[in-house]
Amino acid sequence: MNRHLLHFFDIWDVLSSEVRRVFKDSTVLLIFFFAPLLYPIIFCFMYKNENVRNLPVVVVDEARCDESKRFIHKMDATPEISVDFRCLNLDEAERLMQTGDAHAIFYFPKDFSQRIATKRTAHIGVFCDMSSFYYYKAALLGSNAVLIDEMHTIELLRYAADGVTGIEAEDQMQPIAYEEITAFNPTGGYGSFFLPVLLVLVLHQTLFLGICLLCGEAYENKRSLLLIPARLRNHSTYRVTLGRALCYLLIYIPIAILDLWFIPRWFHLPQLGNLYTILIFMLPFFLSVIFFSLTVGNFFVRQKITPMLCFVFFSVLLFFLTGMVWPQSNMPRFWLAFSYLFPSTPGVQGFVRISSMGANLAEVRSEYLALWIQAAAYFGTSTLSMKLIRKFKLFNAQ
Repeated sequence: MNRHLLHFFDIWDVLSSEVRRVFKDSTVLLIFFFAPLLYPIIFCFMYKNENVRNLPVVVVDEARCDESKRFIHKMDATPEISVDFRCLNLDEAERLMQTGDAHAIFYFPKDFSQRIATKRTAHIGVFCDMSSFYYYKAALLGSNAVLIDEMHTIELLRYAADGVTGIEAEDQMQPIAYEEITAFNPTGGYGSFFLPVLLVLVLHQTLFLGICLLCGEAYENKRSLLLIPARLRNHSTYRVTLGRALCYLLIYIPIAILDLWFIPRWFHLPQLGNLYTILIFMLPFFLSVIFFSLTVGNFFVRQKITPMLCFVFFSVLLFFLTGMVWPQSNMPRFWLAFSYLFPSTPGVQGFVRISSMGANLAEVRSEYLALWIQAAAYFGTSTLSMKLIRKFKLFNAQ
C-alpha cells in the first residue's frame, strides 16, 4: 500500500480515537459545545443597550444666572442626562449620590456668570459615580455636547454685541465647516468595542481549556502513552499531533461560524468583513491555539484541575495583552513580546480589523503571518512533547 495512504490512515485513526475521547468526557463536551455559545450570547444580551440614557443627575447652581440656567436646560434636553434633582449645596447633592438616586453632580460656582462676562475661563465642577463606566461616560458625553454648543452660543452673543450677526458671525466663528463622523463604532457603544474581542478570547480559552483537560485526564489515569497508537510508537509522531489537531479543528469550525458570523449579526454588532475572509484568517489561529494547548497540556498539565486554574488566571491577562484595552505602542517591551506567546494577541487584532473595519487579508498580513509562525512553532513543540512521552514511556497504562 502507498506510504502516503498509510500515513493518511494513521492520521484518521488518531482523529477518530480523539473524537471518541471528546464525546466520552462530559466536562469537555460542555466546554467545547456549550461555553463558546453561551458566553457570547450572555454578554451580548448584557451589553445590548450600549449607552445609558437619561442618567439621573443632581445640579448645584450657586450662580443662578441666565448662563447657568441655559446650560442646565440644554443638559436636561440631551439623551444622556436627566436633571432630576436640584440642591442648594454640595452636601445635599452628595447624600443623593450616596443613596444611588443620582449618579453625577454638576456644580456651578457663584462667579460663573462674572467670568463669562469678563471673558475669563468659567468653571463647572462635575463629580461622577465611578461604580460603572457607563455612568461616567454618559455624564461626560452629555455635558461635553452642551459645553460645545454653549461656547457657540456665547460667541454669537459677543459678535452680536459688536454688531456682527447672521451668516457673517457664523463665518467668523467657524471659517472652515467640518462634520464629525464616528468610524467603525457609530453608536460609540462599549459593546460594539468589547464583544468582538470577547468572541475570539472565548474561542481561544475554551479550546485551550478543553484540550488541557483531556491531557490532564490522560496523565491522571496513566494513559498518555496510549494516545500514541501502538504501531506509531516506534515511528514519527507528527501524525498523532495532526490527527488530534484535525479533531479539534473540525469541531471548532462550525462553532466559529456561529460565534464570529451569526451572533454579531443577530445582535447588530459592526460586521463589515465577509465570512470567507474570517474563516481563512481563523484557520492559522485555531491551529496555533491547538498546538499551543497540546504543548502546554503535554509538558505541564498533571491534574485535571490545573487547566481550570490557568483559565481563570490567564483570561483577564490575555484580554489586556491583546492591545485593545491598552495600546501596544504604550506597552513595556517585555509585555509586548510576552503577548505574542499567545495566539489571542494577533488573533484578536486581526479579527477586529476584519470584522469591525472591513479589512481584507492583505491588510492584516502581519497578524496572519504571526499566526502561521506560531502554528509552525507550536506544532514543533507539541510533536516534541509526544516524542518525549514515547521515548521515556511516560504515563503508560498500569
